[in-house]
Amino acid sequence: MARRRNRGRPVNGIFLLNKPKGLTSNQALQRVKNLFDANKAGHTGSLDPLATGVLPICLGEATKFSQFLLDSDKHYRSTFTLGVTTDTGDCDGDVREKKDASAITERQVLSAIEAFKGDIQQVPSMYSALKHNGQPLYKLARQGIVVEREARDITVFKYDVLDFRPGLKAELDVEVHVSKGTYVRSLAEDLGAALGCGAHVSALHRHVAGPFSDEETVTLDSLQQQRETMEPESLDSFLKPMDIAVADRMAVELSAVVAGYFQLGQPVMSNEAFRNGQEGDIVRVFREGGTFLGVAEVTADGQVAPKRLVVESS
Repeated sequence: MARRRNRGRPVNGIFLLNKPKGLTSNQALQRVKNLFDANKAGHTGSLDPLATGVLPICLGEATKFSQFLLDSDKHYRSTFTLGVTTDTGDCDGDVREKKDASAITERQVLSAIEAFKGDIQQVPSMYSALKHNGQPLYKLARQGIVVEREARDITVFKYDVLDFRPGLKAELDVEVHVSKGTYVRSLAEDLGAALGCGAHVSALHRHVAGPFSDEETVTLDSLQQQRETMEPESLDSFLKPMDIAVADRMAVELSAVVAGYFQLGQPVMSNEAFRNGQEGDIVRVFREGGTFLGVAEVTADGQVAPKRLVVESS
């Protein structure tokens, strides 16, 4: 049986979407993919429908490097509502319990937060995209199924209270800088449990994801407006180059002849990797003149062995 061909054009790059509230990450991804008329697309870390902000979307060959963005740190601003616990840990869920939070003070909040800074363990929410026996946890949760989840090691680099508003349902605005795999809704739930009143996320905005920030993002409305009068190729000016996903890695350059062997999947010698790299390092590889070829792993003898290769359009 012949393999089904992808529809759309071979467009390669990273688009920085300012995800609007109300859309799942996949819905936002499909909108962007259709507007670009791209043959392939993938996002780099889900944002809940409630959440807004930076959602990097990899198009075409850039999808091969999405894992590097998935592994990066994230920065969020969020509002936690104290005194109300929901089944999802955010305001989209059903209320499970209400308690009077009017006695909670900002000093108590600041003291409780200290336990959640630095290297800690966190139990992922049942309403997360993590999978159990091939099924996303959130799908199981919607069926009323709860499974045991192992606590995972995370790092909370920053956890600051920006504002505190006391009351029956007290609110606090926080800013957090966290490692990959951290769930802000779990931070809210754990803080609420520590305070004895419960809590949930009522607003969430991701303003930094890896090397990208709010200021670089583009809205869906902007894309849609441009597409109403122009061809999809006109949107390509919004794309970041593929190698920006691994911009923090050392770059090596290969001559045209050596690059040819590298593109065939063969390890090749690199003077730069031999002099400056260490075994196991992941490096960016370019053809002499600037064309990005992919990423490679430095071997013990200073060669670069292909890990992810860009397939150049013919």
